Amino acid sequence: MKIDQISLYRLKMPLKYPFETSFGRLMFKDFNVVGVHSGGQVGYAESTSLPYPVYNEETTGTVSYMLKEFLIPRLFSKQDIVHPQEVDELFSPIRRNNMAKAVLEGAVWDLYSKQNGISLARALGGKKNEIEVGVSIGIEASIDEVMAKVEKFVADGYKKIKVKIKPGFDVELIKAIRKRFGMDIPLMADANSAYTLKDIDLLKELDQYGLMMIEQPLAYDDIIEHATLQKQLQTPICLDESIHSAEDAQKAIELGSCKIINIKVGRVGGLTEAIKIHDICQQNNIPVWCGGMLEAGIGRAHNIALSSLANFTIPGDTSESNRYWEMDIINPEVAFKEPGKLCVPESSGIGYEVNEEALTKYLVEETVIKNDQVLQS
Repeated sequence: MKIDQISLYRLKMPLKYPFETSFGRLMFKDFNVVGVHSGGQVGYAESTSLPYPVYNEETTGTVSYMLKEFLIPRLFSKQDIVHPQEVDELFSPIRRNNMAKAVLEGAVWDLYSKQNGISLARALGGKKNEIEVGVSIGIEASIDEVMAKVEKFVADGYKKIKVKIKPGFDVELIKAIRKRFGMDIPLMADANSAYTLKDIDLLKELDQYGLMMIEQPLAYDDIIEHATLQKQLQTPICLDESIHSAEDAQKAIELGSCKIINIKVGRVGGLTEAIKIHDICQQNNIPVWCGGMLEAGIGRAHNIALSSLANFTIPGDTSESNRYWEMDIINPEVAFKEPGKLCVPESSGIGYEVNEEALTKYLVEETVIKNDQVLQS
């Protein structure tokens, strides 16, 4: 394929409800959407960066800058792209900036799938026709408020309940959920790097509650101390922020730093690298699941496609569109086929159409680039 044009959209979408983690409180999603044009067709992807550098070093602004100044010119330098994996190789000399790389590479994957008349899931090697999904519950003002959400989402049929924890809002929360709902609901805790090895005794208290996993309890860039902690815990550790590449995953597995890995496309630099991590984990009997970054519909569609790969055996965070948005940017919106399950689209590309009305409604800035020249901004 020869890339004719790149469209960049910066959107700002209000969340239906505030979402809080140990990083802070989000009231809206400020993010980039990329459209890659070739031969009259367009592939789309969505950046997972946040407006400020608290999950990783990237922001909505830095992603936009990297796309315009470095990544799009490199993509235009390639006269013909046979397969999206070539984009991963093309971007490899540029250090990190994984979310910026991922959104452009993801749009090429969607375009490639459309041009070949196959679904993105099949292009990635996925075989599943449906996936099970979970839901993520942020930190609330009280345990009772979390409990009310757990009750609702269990009733809705979600196959995994993830609750955010932080120091002072952890053991008592998990204890209360287990007391109210029993040991049978699939429950995990996400710490978002809020603890240190000084908290081993506290974290060991969670062992008695039969959690599926505790996600990223220690530093965002650590795999060494997580190995020390995993030896002390019965509960499986899942690594998130620490894993940026297949090499990171291999090292973490060899060190015994975790028993599960969360794969986020933006964090690892794109779908090509995500597949590599999936394959390494599968070879080492480490289950994976697809984490969420409060994606709108385009990003959600990419996550569904990725989750169709065989080793995604744990329900991911890809909940329905109406969990977060009054109006999503795709048609149809992401909705259950039955409680806790989503269909993997069979039509070409991501399997959803862009909702132009919503795109216009949430649009903050649009830039069109062709042959390294800004045509409209």
